[in-house]
Amino acid sequence: MGCESCGTNGTAGCRNNGYCNSGGCSKLNVFNWLSNMDVPALHRFDVFEVRFKNGRKDFFRNNNKLDIVTGDAIVVDVPNGHHIGYVSLQGELVRLQMSKKGIENDKNVRGIYRKATHRDMERWQEARSQESDILLRTKEIVQDIKLDMKPTDVEFQADGTKAIFFYSAEGRVDFRELIRWLAGEFKIRIEMRQISVRQEAGRIGGIGACGRELCCSTWLSDFKSVTTAAVRYQNLSLNPDKISGQCGRLKCCLNYELDTYTEALKDIPDVEQALITQKGEAKLQKTDIFRKILWFSYGDDNNWHSVGVERVRQVQEMNKRGKKPFSLSEDKNEASVINSDLEEMEKNFSKRSKKKKRSKEPFRDKRKNFRESSR
Repeated sequence: MGCESCGTNGTAGCRNNGYCNSGGCSKLNVFNWLSNMDVPALHRFDVFEVRFKNGRKDFFRNNNKLDIVTGDAIVVDVPNGHHIGYVSLQGELVRLQMSKKGIENDKNVRGIYRKATHRDMERWQEARSQESDILLRTKEIVQDIKLDMKPTDVEFQADGTKAIFFYSAEGRVDFRELIRWLAGEFKIRIEMRQISVRQEAGRIGGIGACGRELCCSTWLSDFKSVTTAAVRYQNLSLNPDKISGQCGRLKCCLNYELDTYTEALKDIPDVEQALITQKGEAKLQKTDIFRKILWFSYGDDNNWHSVGVERVRQVQEMNKRGKKPFSLSEDKNEASVINSDLEEMEKNFSKRSKKKKRSKEPFRDKRKNFRESSR
């Protein structure tokens, strides 16, 4: 991950500032595949993508023509003060990112003041050191005034004059009383931002059932809706513990292979009714989509029978014509032919065994006569 001191006794974190995610290590990073393009200095795109705490990103213009590269800590203009962030992207790819997010390249794009100095970083770390205590106190105040909301994170501006409080809630919350409490106790400007439970999980981070970091905390920024239909198409169990993520919602990864499954399901026949055979009614129990095998069982029989896709279609066509095959795997005519072949094989085997017995009898008579003559 490129951390400087995660394996040493020094301060942890990608920037030696506490913990690995604090520096945005592997946090919604974008590979700049246009970085090797030679662009004249006069035509270089002067807007930079800047990353803040927990992967939050924004765009700022380099009005002062500063020599800035990806990874630099810079001081940027924000409403009512200034903030510090890290340059995460530069060049023509920033133009594409702005177009993708629907942001106009106009005068509303705020500017970059300077590269962050040692004094700027010290003041910023001093402000950030208060975040955990303020978050804990905020949760206590929310509980005291009985607000139906969950504070999840606090982000201080680098100048220490303002803090953004992130929270999640089922609906709209009247937090005017909470703002008065917080502003009076901490003597700072307060901004409240509501986030979804998926965004909350992404900000907190964690390890998924796959053993990797959560997608929402590393690269996923577009949260698409996930329905139970995605679970059914992939023949997964509807156990909430297995299909729910750390946010309590259906896992985003259920959508990753959904298109592949829906494409493969086009070759699988719809079995809405039981297949009727002379052995009884066979009900569908399981479908192996990619092997194109369907599993059926008869009545109370616990044994499952595997049937290919083409055979299922044949049985369905026979049932439509009012005919019943002998079983799922064979028709009556096929069964009679197989049985006759088995009977013929059994007759041939019995004849061969009788011939062998007859051929052994003369040899036994000769041995008997030889013994009598020797006596």
